[in-house]
This record gives sequence, C-alpha cells and structure tokens, in this order.
Amino acid sequence: MLDKVLIANRGEIALRILRACKELGIRTVAVHSKADRELMHVRLADEAVCIGPASSAQSYLNIPALISAAEVTDSSAIHPGYGFLSENADFAEQVERSGFTFIGPRAETIRLMGDKVSAIESMKKAGVPTVPGSDGPLGDDEGEIVATARRIGYPVIIKAAAGGGGRGMRVVHTEAHLLSAVTVTRTEAHSAFGDGTVYMEKFLEKPRHVEVQVLADGQGNAIHLYDRDCSLQRRHQKVLEEAPAPGLDPEARAKVLEACREACITIGYRGAGTFEFLYEDGQFFFIEMNTRVQVEHPVTEMVTGVDIVREQLRIASGLPLSIRQEDVKLTGHAFECRINAEDAKTFMPSPGKVTLYHPPGGLGVRMDSHVYTGYSVPPHYDSLIGKLITWGVDRETALTRMRNALDELLVEGIKTNTDLHKDLVRDGYFQQGGVNIHYLEKKLGL
Repeated sequence: MLDKVLIANRGEIALRILRACKELGIRTVAVHSKADRELMHVRLADEAVCIGPASSAQSYLNIPALISAAEVTDSSAIHPGYGFLSENADFAEQVERSGFTFIGPRAETIRLMGDKVSAIESMKKAGVPTVPGSDGPLGDDEGEIVATARRIGYPVIIKAAAGGGGRGMRVVHTEAHLLSAVTVTRTEAHSAFGDGTVYMEKFLEKPRHVEVQVLADGQGNAIHLYDRDCSLQRRHQKVLEEAPAPGLDPEARAKVLEACREACITIGYRGAGTFEFLYEDGQFFFIEMNTRVQVEHPVTEMVTGVDIVREQLRIASGLPLSIRQEDVKLTGHAFECRINAEDAKTFMPSPGKVTLYHPPGGLGVRMDSHVYTGYSVPPHYDSLIGKLITWGVDRETALTRMRNALDELLVEGIKTNTDLHKDLVRDGYFQQGGVNIHYLEKKLGL
C-alpha cells in the first residue's frame, strides 16, 4: 500500500481523497495556495505545504512546485483529483519520472484519450459505438470537407481535437456556412488549446448525456459500475446527475456496458475512468473518455457500494481490483445536485464568508463539501462548494429525499444555486426521467 499521498487539488475532492487515504492508513500531504490556508483538508492532513499565490497558474497548475512539495515531504504518490492537472499527460509523465506514483492512467493513455480524434479511432477499434463523422482530422481540401459533411448529413458539428468543457465546437446546419465554420473553429482551437486540429461529427438534435463508470487495474482486469445520466447541463457544464440512467434500451445498454469494460482491457487502462456518450433513439454514440475521477462519482458509489477513490489508491499501490464484475450489484437510485457559490438566476459567482452552514442529514443523504461556518469562499477558483447526494430504493424515493434535503440545506452569507435545484427536482418533465441535454437551457430561456 502507498505510504504517503500528496493531494494535488483543493475543495471537496481534496477532502474526499483525504478521507479515503485515512481509511487505508495512508498519510497525507495537502498542498494549497495562499488563498486556501483555511481549507478543511489542509487542517486535517498530516502535513501541509503552501505552493504559491492565489493564481491557479502559480499554484495548482504549477508542476515544479507540486513535484518539489512531494520531494520535501517524501511523498510516495500524487493524486490529482479532477480538473487542474488531472488529465495533463505531461504532468503524469513528470510525476513518474521524478520517482512518484501518479494515481491515474499512464501518460500515454491520457494522451490517447485527450485527443478526441485518436480517442474515437481507438474506441472504434475496441468495438465501442461512435458518432458518424470524419475519418480522422479534417484536411485543407475544401471539396473533401464538403463531401464529408454530405456523407454524414446535416446538421454537423465541428470540434477541436484538443477541446473540452464545451469549448472548441461549432454546429453547422447548412453547406453555405460549413467552410467558414471550419476556419473559425480551427483558429479558436489554436488560440485556446495550441492545436488547430479539428474533426467533424453528426450533430444529434435531442440526445441525452449518458456515461459509463469503469475501473481497471492495468493487470488485465476491468469492471464497469453501470451508468449515469448527466443531461441537465448549462453551457455544457453538468448541473444535476443521477444513477442509473432512466429509461435506457436494455439491450443497447448491456452491449455498451460490456464494450466499455472490454475497451479498458484492450487499451491497457489503469485507474478510474468514464466513457461519455450521447444517447438518442435507443443508440449510444461515444464522444470522449475522462481519464480521472469525476465530480459525479458519488451517485455511482451510492448505487453500487463501491468506493471509487479507495479503488484508485489500491490500483496505484499495484494491487488488483478488489471486486469482479459479477460482484457489482446495482441497488436503488441516486441523485447529485452540484451546489455552487453563485446566484441561482444570473449564475454570477458569489464568493465571500459563509456565516452559517448546516448540511442536511437523514437516511440516504450524503453531503460532500469542504465548507464550514466561518469559511470564506475565494473568488479565484471554480464556484463548486459541495455536492448533495441522496439515495433511495427507487427513483421516486431518491428524488423525494433530494427535495427534502435541499429544503434542509442552509448556506448563509453567500448566494448559492440551491433554489435552481429545488425547482429542477420538482419539474414535471424531469420527474418523468430522460430529458435531453438542451432541456435545462430551454427551461432557463438561454
């Protein structure tokens, strides 16, 4: 088992990792910026190291500072959490070269799945269903670009190969706008990601966002932990998630779950990962793979009983998976609401001092948060301050518990998006299950 883990992150995920380490008897090192001295995991860690000023670029994205912190504390491994450097292949490579264990996939796997074109090609070879699209990156031949769009059928979407988080993509409905859209997307991609490579896919009109959670030990063993629905999104950012995804075609679902598990073995995957799909008319279409633990991992933990972060730590210690596929049982239903420090209507960030914090409780209620009364939410980072998760024996029970838990949650001194979630869990269409990825923005009039 690993001896000491440096947690290269902040907020709720840093506290989540710390708790998993403590359960396994692993000592912890918290790194933090000058703005984050009062974070809860910094108080609870065995050691703490300040790695720079408030700016992410000078702290949580500062690779030399992170590796130096690991060296001076004699850490054995680094857990990147999510966001920041969690999917940065160069960081993973430098961690391993410096003699530490990177708690995640190998650098070459992160590179493979980080490039959308290579990811799609590898998934095709592994038998995972993909969206109809161009055969690799788009070239400079305008005639070929037009022919590709005609073969796929309009509308199409132009995507940056190195894109992510909803950036670097443009929908094209007619041939008249195709070439200019390709040019603009290339320019934006080069500016934002340093890589102007783009590709083309069929644009699905009303898909759902369904993803499959996997775990693999890099020793030939892999399992899936079933699926999640993350369709309630605003500007490509997830707002509310649930597991399992309701109303899926049983046959298509069974096939895609097994295809994801087998793909992990094919590519030699190591650690936790998520295959993301668009789901429409009973069909799954792969869009990308996230090579890290995700914000919404708790809903999967609630319905499977598998501690995903614990498994990450065990795998990084060189141990095989502690469970087999036949051991994974799906029980009940779970929801997660992302609680952000922002105005529920304008979505403007709302940093400041939390004058009162009361998390909800009761059977089937879980609150993952680093916030406490007296804590000051800094303005420098993502506005996520917690995740409210509920479980029930069925979807309606879990949803009822979420309504009650949201009513019980108290956060004063700053604004939060709790009222938005209260509205969503009482929304008639959402209660039926299976809304598409455009539903929330239409509901909000965006």
